[in-house]
Amino acid sequence: MKIFITGGTGFVGRYLGRRLSGSGHEILVLARSAASRSNDLSWATLVVGDPNKPGEWQRSVSSCDAVINLAGASIFTPWTETARENILRSRIQTTRNIVDALGAFVRARTLVNASAVGYYGSRLDDVVLSEISPPGSEFLSEVCLRWEDEASRAERVGARVVLCRFGIVLGRGGGALAKMVPAFRYFLGGVLGSGRQWLSWIHLEDLFRIIDLALRDTAVKGPVNCTAPGPVTNAEFAHTLARVLKRPIILPAVPAFVLRGLLGEFGDVVLKGQRVSPEKLLGSGFAFLFPELRKALEDLLK
Repeated sequence: MKIFITGGTGFVGRYLGRRLSGSGHEILVLARSAASRSNDLSWATLVVGDPNKPGEWQRSVSSCDAVINLAGASIFTPWTETARENILRSRIQTTRNIVDALGAFVRARTLVNASAVGYYGSRLDDVVLSEISPPGSEFLSEVCLRWEDEASRAERVGARVVLCRFGIVLGRGGGALAKMVPAFRYFLGGVLGSGRQWLSWIHLEDLFRIIDLALRDTAVKGPVNCTAPGPVTNAEFAHTLARVLKRPIILPAVPAFVLRGLLGEFGDVVLKGQRVSPEKLLGSGFAFLFPELRKALEDLLK
């Protein structure tokens, strides 16, 4: 299969691209400049272009069987007006350009589009959220809803659309663990806020296996929760990480007002979270390699 990837130079994209290439697929990665060739992309053909703008890069979509769209500005920043605009625009405009390319060049028949469990909103409760749960009413929910609506337009031109709602992705050499592990190693890690908020996570290898399934199985379509079946509270996550690293937690929990002061509205995402279940995957018989947090962390930090 020939696969076109946006966001392929990022932490998740590089892993997925390498694993798909190793499985025998031909990978094209969209990058803003040729300098990305030095970014460990020997497994891919580089296509230079700005995903936020229509351009010659869209013609490369015509030669591919599938598109994986991972592009979007990071949400892990204080949500100033400028940041909000960038978070929303980077997702909507890139996806719109991809769908337009799919409409003009009809060979690409599958669009696997990233989204996030933020779709469901920040929830400080024990309600289990599945793919049929309604969206929240916050900024991140709006971003995910509009992002998915834009991707779903591809169905009008005959493409199969899979909307992958990512939880917190745990992997080596980047992502959330790269930010947390140094603090815990130096006895500076701990619980955030009450610690009761839910954290829905996924091991990067299981995420690859889900996307690989989405590319191969034409029965997979619509929203798919890409989270492990064992979500945990923030306190459970912190203590499990500390045990795996053999570092006790010696600091008190970080007060909610401190996080809100540092992160503004984004602090609520950290302080509330949501308890998400991958109901579609479990119903289809998908077997997670890392359904429980401790084994996932032991694998990643060994």
